[in-house]
Amino acid sequence: MDFSGKTVFVGMSGGVDSSVAALLLKRHGYRAVGIFMRSYNVDGCAERDAEDARRTAEHIGIPFYVWDFEKEYKQRVVQYMIDGYRDGITPNPDVMCNREIKFGLFLEKALAMGADFVATGHYVKIKKTGTGTKARSALFAANDPNKDQSYFLWTLTQKQLAHCLFPIGGYEKPVVREIARKAGLPTAEKKDSQGICFLGQVSIEDFLKEYIPERRGAVITTGGVKVGEHRGAQFYTIGQRHIDADFTFPKTGPKSVGGMPFARKPFYVAAKDAVTNTVTVAEGADDPALYRGAVRLVQMNFISGTEYEGAVMARVRYRQPLFKAVLAKSDDGSFALSFAAPQKFVAEGQSAVFYSPDGEMLGGGVIV
Repeated sequence: MDFSGKTVFVGMSGGVDSSVAALLLKRHGYRAVGIFMRSYNVDGCAERDAEDARRTAEHIGIPFYVWDFEKEYKQRVVQYMIDGYRDGITPNPDVMCNREIKFGLFLEKALAMGADFVATGHYVKIKKTGTGTKARSALFAANDPNKDQSYFLWTLTQKQLAHCLFPIGGYEKPVVREIARKAGLPTAEKKDSQGICFLGQVSIEDFLKEYIPERRGAVITTGGVKVGEHRGAQFYTIGQRHIDADFTFPKTGPKSVGGMPFARKPFYVAAKDAVTNTVTVAEGADDPALYRGAVRLVQMNFISGTEYEGAVMARVRYRQPLFKAVLAKSDDGSFALSFAAPQKFVAEGQSAVFYSPDGEMLGGGVIV
């Protein structure tokens, strides 16, 4: 299809990916308009990012505006994360940001102002077929498996995708960098952001402690032995290795092996209970307690609009290699995702996403 001449509002974050997305759209004949979404930000980097986005838009030669979504972001994304951790789960604010802000408020406002499409610098591919009532949009993983962001976009619907463009999904990251360099974009060498976007250099635990009081509780092994005390079960997530706790190992057991000091295997968080304020740890990365064979999913979304049951390829965390699974609907309306082989570090509150055997993203749900 030829969409040249159409108006597209590009979400420009001040990074190289969204900068190249805007550049490519301009080159392909779209009337591109750069938009920086001002959201809640802890460490002050948003002002620098907005300036980088403005300079890039000026270099490309497109209009540029700043839209203020800070209030809505705090209500719909930040509070969602705080409440999730307080309840003892591990929420995914990136998924919520995409659903509520980028493909919620941003898309709605852009269409209201006359845009035909919105675009972002997400690494994901979209294929559009048909017209009118037969129009359909399908999502696929990006060409660069190390940058693929389809995991965070499982909440998108056909209505939203009809107005979405993802210009860099077919490129690998080094190529995107090279396009930016050749075009002289101000963001060509800018480093990628890490972690949760609104935190910047602030750790999740330090941020949460502003809202959730510390409360000492027991750290226990999978065998029920107390080995220390933590400062709040809500601050941990499943699979976490670096555990900030006061360990007091049991006095029983060997102090040395073969004349050498006895060395414990690393502890990993295997479970947490916000009600009893306990954290259960497994010793060693291969402990069976770190694995699950199935999960129950709620808040399901099927991108096609039609529910699916059967064999899928799935993942339960970002960048995890896809694995074989079976999706089936339960009598209570939730879905069960059964794994062909046990999977490690499965956290309640995180997203499980699934794909067809040919790579099309079918949808996802929240792990409970």
